[in-house]
Amino acid sequence: MSRRNKGLSFSRKPRRQLGPEFFKELFSWVFIVFISAFLAVVLMYVFGARTNVIGNSMETELYSGQEILINRMVYTISSPKKGDVVAFQPNGNENSHYYIKRVVGIPGETLQIIDGYLYIDGKRCIEDPSFDKMADAGILENELKLGKEEYFVLGDNRNFSEDSRSGNVGVVKQSYMIGKVWFKLSTNLEDLGFVKRK
Repeated sequence: MSRRNKGLSFSRKPRRQLGPEFFKELFSWVFIVFISAFLAVVLMYVFGARTNVIGNSMETELYSGQEILINRMVYTISSPKKGDVVAFQPNGNENSHYYIKRVVGIPGETLQIIDGYLYIDGKRCIEDPSFDKMADAGILENELKLGKEEYFVLGDNRNFSEDSRSGNVGVVKQSYMIGKVWFKLSTNLEDLGFVKRK
């Protein structure tokens, strides 16, 4: 009579060997990630620009000294839209630093500031409630009709912004625009992200 082994028995599974297929797939993933990162950097430098915000005119969306990325190609295939945050050089002055402002008026519209509020085509514009009532109407004290490829821009920090209301800046032609601000860089991870459209 044979004795049976009572109790638990453990069988050891053979160790899985990493074969050439595993290393081939690993290499393909590393290669794809490397190529993607390389293309992203090339595209940023060829079609984009990187600059710093100067001044506090775009607070609380953008802060002085904050680095931003500008999409220089977008306005070659489309027109600026209301709410876009754009980088431009006032009056096309190539010696000027980039101004960063938000588009509030587009070609064909008639604008005016009445009692601190923006009116477009005779109707009060409903804007973000965080924007201050404007103390200075500037050139929009009187009605202004925007011509072809002319845009009106304002800073989000309305009472601390030199923008289209100022005679030094005035209306911004599309040809003066460097591009659309599409990404903001920050050391604070909570602030990192795409520029929001108001």
